[in-house]
Amino acid sequence: MFSIPALILAAALTLQPAETSVVEITFDIGAPEGVVMAALFDSEEAYDGGGPAVRGVRIDIAGGERIARFEGLPPGDYALRAFHDVNGDGEMNTNPFGMPTEPFGFSNNAVGNMGPASWARAHFAVSGETRQTITLR
Repeated sequence: MFSIPALILAAALTLQPAETSVVEITFDIGAPEGVVMAALFDSEEAYDGGGPAVRGVRIDIAGGERIARFEGLPPGDYALRAFHDVNGDGEMNTNPFGMPTEPFGFSNNAVGNMGPASWARAHFAVSGETRQTITLR
């Protein structure tokens, strides 16, 4: 038989909030205009286009912002894709061959080979507070 204090302790332990983490990304950009659009993914499938981002953000570069902060994330692996929408049209502009004409970047400052950086290069472990600086080129 359980005692009342033991039941109260068990109930209190089940009410503890799950551990959450924070990812803070500082963007190193060239032009002080437009916005940075960034998407944070929690799986390789989603990162490769098979699912939605867990979070997305729009950073007002023209207004002086440079930092994206994603709070309340469960610990795990994440990867980020971002582009600098210099002209503010809401799209990543490309040339006729599909190559980006606006600066872009990935977490870990990963680079791709004839395309976006792979999950293997871009993903990073998150537990507690994690910070990165990403250079958009």
